[in-house]
Amino acid sequence: MAIDVPFAKMNGLGNEILVVDARGHAREIAGPVAKRLAQPDAAPFDQLMEIRDGDDEIDAHIRIWNNDGSPAGACGNGMRCVVRFMDDGRADGAYRFQTAAGRLKARLRDDGRITVDMGSPRFDWDEIPLAEEFHDTTRIELQIGPIDDPVLHSPSVANIGNPHCVFWVDGDVWGYELDRFGPLLENHPIFPDRANITIANVVARDHVVIRTWERGAGITKACGSAACAALVCAHRKGLVDRAATVTVPGGDLLIEWDEADRVWMTGPAEFEFAGMLDVITGDLRRSERDAV
Repeated sequence: MAIDVPFAKMNGLGNEILVVDARGHAREIAGPVAKRLAQPDAAPFDQLMEIRDGDDEIDAHIRIWNNDGSPAGACGNGMRCVVRFMDDGRADGAYRFQTAAGRLKARLRDDGRITVDMGSPRFDWDEIPLAEEFHDTTRIELQIGPIDDPVLHSPSVANIGNPHCVFWVDGDVWGYELDRFGPLLENHPIFPDRANITIANVVARDHVVIRTWERGAGITKACGSAACAALVCAHRKGLVDRAATVTVPGGDLLIEWDEADRVWMTGPAEFEFAGMLDVITGDLRRSERDAV
C-alpha cells in the first residue's frame, strides 16, 4: 500500500534540500529510502528534512537525513527551507521545532530571509566528540601533508548539531583539494562520529569565507552549521567579532553568536519543484508546475 505525502525540492544558497511533509502519517522515512531519493533519477539532495507532527509546544519534529542515508543532527539551510515550506502567514513569522540537536526557534523575516536558532555550540573534546582528549579545542593536532611542511594543520573543532573541523588559511579557500582529502578527514579515527571538514579564511573581523566537505553529503554549495562553526571558532581564536558575514560558495549568511550562547543564522530559501512522494518505496511524482 502506498503512503503518499507532499514534498518540495528546495535550496538554501545552493545547498540542495528535499523537504518531505510526513505530518499525519505514522510511517517514517527509512535511511535506504532517503538514499534512494538522492539518486540522479529521483530528487538529488544534500539533506532531506522530514517534517513530523508537533504538539502543544512545537510546530513540528524534524528528522534530517544526509544523501548517503545516514542521519544528521542539524542542517541550518534545511531548517530555513522547512520554515519557507510551512509558512502559513502567521503574523510574527515565528516557528518552534524539535530536532536531534535540540529545541530550535526560527523566524520568517519581513525581507523574506529566515533566521534560525542553531543552538549552543559545544567545545569539550568528548562532546564534539573526539577519540582522544584535547584541553584546547581551538587548535588540535591534525594535519594534511608532510610533517615538516603540512598543507593544512592545527584545526579548530566544535559541535553545532554536527561535529565540525575548521582549518584556517590565509589565502584562497579554493586553492585546496577538498574533494580529495575531505573524505579522508571526515572518516579520520580522531572523529568517531565523522566530521564536517571546512577550510576558512578570515578576511576581516566581520567577514569569513569558507568551503566545506559535509559529513555524509560531500562538497556542497552551502553548509549552514559549518558557517556557524567557522564563526564561533574564529571568535574563540580572537579573529572576529560575535557577528559576521560568512561567505559560502552559494552566497552569504549572517551568523550571530549572542551573549546567551545561542548561534543565529540568517539567509534565504528557494523552491524548485514539488509533488507527492511514496515514503515506502521512494517513488515520487512531480506536480504539473515545476516551481512552487
